[in-house]
Amino acid sequence: MATRQVLADLVAAYAPRSDVPVVIESVGGVDAARRVLAGEAFDVVILASDAIDKLIAAGCVVADSKVDLVHSGVAVAVRAGAPRPDIGSEAAVRAAVLVARSVGYSTGPSGVALARLFERWGIAGEIAARLVTPPPGVPVGSLVARGEVELGFQQFSELINLDGLDVLGPLPPAIQITTTFSAGVCTSAAPARAAAVREMLAFMASPAAADAKRRQGMDPA
Repeated sequence: MATRQVLADLVAAYAPRSDVPVVIESVGGVDAARRVLAGEAFDVVILASDAIDKLIAAGCVVADSKVDLVHSGVAVAVRAGAPRPDIGSEAAVRAAVLVARSVGYSTGPSGVALARLFERWGIAGEIAARLVTPPPGVPVGSLVARGEVELGFQQFSELINLDGLDVLGPLPPAIQITTTFSAGVCTSAAPARAAAVREMLAFMASPAAADAKRRQGMDPA
């Protein structure tokens, strides 16, 4: 879901360059990987880099087709108008997590990394009852905007386009969680469609696509 808007922008930018129609189905990363592994026929899949590697190992993605597209960092948000805790340092983020009535994070790679961070800080047990993980495909930011989560952590790209939030900023460099999102041609793709996917991915990885990525809070890979 972190790549939903940037992919929409890139597909729109690519459309005049090709007569091949492109349709992207955006779902939670866990669900996307499961569906590809289950044998659903797709031409291309875009997921976190390590998830693409697993699909290559499983024979679901063509090994030499992997293309890194973007680097995406995690930001922190509160409901619009709510008090804005300090997140300027690792210690400040830890303190904000400890006092928050509820803390939300996703089921994706950033959420896994946050769970490890809470364990490293020695607070995982203390805050366990206050952690909220929405179902795959449901943005953490939507729960923050509705007041169901006080402090939300998610990919910056998933927060900047939601109403009802105040994005406090990115995690400080010492604890920033950066996910590389990559694409690969599915082994289920027919040869002609696989060739079309490779052409599209070459555009998406090119300098011509850089501005669209930055507009959506990501960096070119």
